[in-house]
Amino acid sequence: MIGEILGDVQGQDATRLCYQVQQLLGKKAGRRTLLARDLKTQELVVIKLLSFGGDFEWDSLKLFEREAETLKSLSHPLIPRYLDYFEVNSPTIKGFALVQTYIPAQTLEQHLRTGRTFTEAEVKQIAKALLEILIYLHGLYPPVIHRDIKPSNILLGERSGNTVGQVYLVDFGSVQTVLGAETGTRTVVGTYGYMPQEQFGGRTVPASDIYSLGATLIYLVTGTYPADLPQKDFRIQFEQAANLSPSFTNWLKSMIEPTLERRFSSAAVAIAALEKPQPTNFPALIVGKPDGSKIQLTKNWDSLEIIIPPSGFHPSIILTGVFAIAWNLFILIWTIVALSAPFPANIPFALFSLSFWGAGFLMVYKFFFNLFGRICLRLNPKEIALTWELFAWKFYRPRASPRQSITKLVYIPKHFTKDSEGTRIAVPAQLDIWVGVKKYQLGGISGVIKSEAELEWLAHELSDWLGLPITNPIRS
Repeated sequence: MIGEILGDVQGQDATRLCYQVQQLLGKKAGRRTLLARDLKTQELVVIKLLSFGGDFEWDSLKLFEREAETLKSLSHPLIPRYLDYFEVNSPTIKGFALVQTYIPAQTLEQHLRTGRTFTEAEVKQIAKALLEILIYLHGLYPPVIHRDIKPSNILLGERSGNTVGQVYLVDFGSVQTVLGAETGTRTVVGTYGYMPQEQFGGRTVPASDIYSLGATLIYLVTGTYPADLPQKDFRIQFEQAANLSPSFTNWLKSMIEPTLERRFSSAAVAIAALEKPQPTNFPALIVGKPDGSKIQLTKNWDSLEIIIPPSGFHPSIILTGVFAIAWNLFILIWTIVALSAPFPANIPFALFSLSFWGAGFLMVYKFFFNLFGRICLRLNPKEIALTWELFAWKFYRPRASPRQSITKLVYIPKHFTKDSEGTRIAVPAQLDIWVGVKKYQLGGISGVIKSEAELEWLAHELSDWLGLPITNPIRS
């Protein structure tokens, strides 16, 4: 096809341009990507051809037309610009052509194949540039999801000063709009190794592009295709193959979380986490979860949740249950006798029993809470909340507070003190999160966790996640 002219060859439409093919850039089933010259402006352009042949599928035409419509609606300096769309009916090919601006740059795939390597700082620059493009795409209405982010669809310009080079996102042949996914049939597209789990099921959301970008960055730092790296629980195990800082490693792990709920929810959240300064004035996280601990800790860059399960059955709970039954039976008999007295003399006696009923219900609540209740500490970008949950009931102790109001994290190991008579008294380990004048207690005399090992572990986890140093007022 080199030298062939595509477009309005006969000149019947004065507004229609003609393009002379210069080079074949890529080829796959039913598609060709060509470098051509606009005979009117003499500028180089890229033409994507979809041809009718034995391997033609109607889904391919649907995606091709969607790509053209999407490019037509986009306006971003780091995305190819739509120029033309027309039907091709030449002796050598019949189909449709999409014309877009030509970007004189190599793909990341080409850079890697020529032996180029990228430092962690350069990979972060590439990540930030692509995340800013995704913020634009996902912020449109309806949001535009690329669905095929990979090294061969990312162009990188020449180095400029201290920058890695201009980064471009190309090839919108797999693009999907959210409204299109909700109202039409779903087509599974993408590239194995760069696709998240939900995309295999035909479902894509903006966070799906986050996963693909994360897998692309892992290819940059390891030089190995993500599909060739080991996996555990559907997550790519790249740590041993890359020499990265712990903070950037953790950031990449959040990019490629198989579970949507644990992955970065948006490009804006991911870029904020990437730019978040890493605290250096508190101890590194060296304390692991104690063996045998039943506490559940779930965290990502968006949220942290600590679930303390019920204490379960133990002999002392039998005494509590028997006493609660006896107490409530006594109050029931008292109330029946009080109500059987003549009216209105029975009213004061009935009202007198209300406080005793309250104490009785509290004992029953504690009995069932020990068996079936749980305590949850939840932190998200907006608030911190400590709740006591039993079945469908949820109680806040204290009420939820703004996340930005958290001022300090206090952990005091188990120690001894003396009372007024000089008697040595053991004080349990204490863990408090201070929010203004309120504190959320996880340990201590009134706390819910008695194990010093668990409190120390949670103190380091919270310190690492909040970016706050661990304070010990006794030592200071």
